[in-house]
Amino acid sequence: MFKKFLFSVTAIMVLSLVVIAQGDKAQENKSVTLTGHIVDKACSGRFARRDDPQTASGTHTKGCSLMENCVKSGYGVFADGKWTEFDENGSAKAKAAIEKSSKDKGATFKVTGKVAEGKMTVESISEVE
Repeated sequence: MFKKFLFSVTAIMVLSLVVIAQGDKAQENKSVTLTGHIVDKACSGRFARRDDPQTASGTHTKGCSLMENCVKSGYGVFADGKWTEFDENGSAKAKAAIEKSSKDKGATFKVTGKVAEGKMTVESISEVE
């Protein structure tokens, strides 16, 4: 009798874990919009160590973002207090958005895409005026 009870409890726990894992995957497939400063990966660590990385990232210059090594490192966005890395296609879109911006620093962008495993697949980027 005890073995049947223990088996039932174990089965319920395993099924619960499967349902929770599926729920997490569903969250990853949702499209999200982040608003913040686009920063290259090479410079992102410098801002992440600050008390307020989102505000600090607003001091990053357009010239630095477009330097060859910075472009090669890829881009991401500081939003909601953290940095989210872009996929390769998103980095190309970010570079184009930075080039198009008339601001030397402090440009704010609205980025829409899907985040999975800490990386964003970017659908669109637009500058916020």
